[in-house]
Amino acid sequence: MPNDMTTDKPMKLMIGFTIPILIGNIVQQLYYVIDSIIVGQYLGVNALAAVGSTGSLTFLVIGWVMGMTGGFAIIIAQRYGAKDLKGVRHYVAMSYYLCIFMAVVLTAGLLIANRWILTVMNTPEEIMEDTYRFIRVIFMGLTATIAYNILASILRALGDSKTPLYFLVLSSIVNIILDYIFIAGFSMGVEGAGYATVISQALASLLCFVYMVKKFPVLRLKKEDSNFSGKSIKRLIGMGTPMGLQFSITAIGTMMVQVALNGLGPIYIAAFTACGKIQNIITQPFPSLGASMATYVGQNTGAGRMDRVKDGVRAGIIITLICSAVSMVAVLVFGDLLVRLFITDNSGGVVEKAKVYFCAVAGFYPALGFIYVYRNSLQGLGYGLLPMLGGVFELFARVLVIIILAKPFGYVGICFANPVAWVSALIPLIPAYYYRMKKLSGNITNTLE
Repeated sequence: MPNDMTTDKPMKLMIGFTIPILIGNIVQQLYYVIDSIIVGQYLGVNALAAVGSTGSLTFLVIGWVMGMTGGFAIIIAQRYGAKDLKGVRHYVAMSYYLCIFMAVVLTAGLLIANRWILTVMNTPEEIMEDTYRFIRVIFMGLTATIAYNILASILRALGDSKTPLYFLVLSSIVNIILDYIFIAGFSMGVEGAGYATVISQALASLLCFVYMVKKFPVLRLKKEDSNFSGKSIKRLIGMGTPMGLQFSITAIGTMMVQVALNGLGPIYIAAFTACGKIQNIITQPFPSLGASMATYVGQNTGAGRMDRVKDGVRAGIIITLICSAVSMVAVLVFGDLLVRLFITDNSGGVVEKAKVYFCAVAGFYPALGFIYVYRNSLQGLGYGLLPMLGGVFELFARVLVIIILAKPFGYVGICFANPVAWVSALIPLIPAYYYRMKKLSGNITNTLE
C-alpha cells in the first residue's frame, strides 16, 4: 500500500524502504549470475563471452528506460507528497503514453541496427553470431522491460517498494527454470537465455499491473485523467530525458571499455563478465538506496520538508559507508572462489584476471555508493540536468583511461576505467547538491513548478 515518507525518522524509513528493493535487486542479479553460470557450464567460454559482451549495450538501452521511467516517477512522487491525487493519476496516464511510444521506437530501431552496432563494438568474429542472436531476442522483448520498469517505478513513487520485490522474485525464479529448460533441455543455445528473460519480464509486468488496478484506488484512471496534455508530457520528458541520458552516457563509456576489452579476446571478456556479475550483486545496496533516496526526497520536497531531505541524505551517507566496507571484504576475500562458478576449467587464467580487476576497484566502492546518494537526491529535488553532469564526467573519465592506460598497460589499465569514472562523477554531483539545498532551504517553489 502507499507509504507516506514525510513523517517518522529518516534512517528508519530509508532502511525500511531500501531493504525490499535491495532483496529484489539481489534476486535479479542472482538470476543474471545463474544465467551466466548455466551458459558457461553448458555452452562454454565463448558463449559466456557472447552473452557478457552484450552487457554494456543492454545497459545502454535498459539504462535509458530506467532513467526515463524513474524521471516520470519523481514527478508522481512529488504529486503524491503534495496530496494531489488527481495529479498522480494524470501523470501516470501521461507516463503510459510516453512508454508506449518509447517501446515502438526503440524496438524497431534496435532490431534494424543490431548487427551494425555489434560490428562497431568490435565484437570478436568467433562470438559474433551468438552475440547477435542473444541480443536480438532481448530487443524483441523490450516492451515487457519498459512495462515492468514504469509499473514498478509508479509503485515505488507511492512508497510501495515491497510489491515489485515479490513479483521480481517470482519472475526471477521462473527465469532460472526457463533458462535450464531452454538451454539444457531444448538445446536452444544463447537464444534460450534471451527468451527466458523476456518471458519472465512479461510475467512481472502483468502481475504489477493487475495488483495496481486491484489494490491502489488512487491509480484507477478515470477518463479525464487520460486527456492528453502537451504541457504534462513536456514536463515528464524534461525530467525523464536527462535521467535517461545520464544512464546512456554512462553506458556509452562502458561500451568503449567493452570495445577495448573485445580486442583482447574471449578469455578477457569472460573474466570481466564474471567480475561484473559478482560486483553487481555485492554493490546492490547502492542502487537500492538510490531508489529510496529519490522517493524519499521527492515526497519530502513535495511536502516542503527540506529539513527532512538533509537528514535523509546524512542517513544515506552512513548506510553507504557501512555497505562499502562489506562489499570490499566480499570481493577481496571470496572473489576468486565466486569466479570459479562460471567456468569449467581455468586453463586460460580467467580467475587470475578476475582477481586483478577486484584488486583495482575494491577501494573505490564508497565513491560508487555516493554517486547514488547525491545523484538520486538531486533528482528527487526535481533537477534533471544537474545529475546528468555526473554521467558526462564518467564518460570522459572512461575515455581518458582507455586512451591513456589501455595500450601501455593492457587489461590492467582497462580495469581502472570504472574506479576513475566513479570518482570523477562526484566532482559535479556533491557541490551541486549542497549548492541547491542552500538555495532551496528557504523556498521550494521553483522545484515544484
